[in-house]
Amino acid sequence: MFLFRGRESHPRSIVKAISWRTLGSIDTFVLGLIFTSDVKVAGSIAGTEVVTKILLYYFHERVWALVPWGHARLPHSPTLTSPPTGS
Repeated sequence: MFLFRGRESHPRSIVKAISWRTLGSIDTFVLGLIFTSDVKVAGSIAGTEVVTKILLYYFHERVWALVPWGHARLPHSPTLTSPPTGS
């Protein structure tokens, strides 16, 4: 099982992947239409790449979220398991 301990929730990553893929599929359709001049071919090109690219983007985001480089540090806050300070 793929475990994740990053700052983004899975639903957020899924919504980002779907919104990005929608934009990408429109682009793929337009390019397919320009190169082939055939709506059916352009539609089938755009349609077949949707699922694989959503999955690729989702896992790409999850892996990058694990990389600490470029993340702002969150201020330290005491946890419930921290020992009390003082006397």
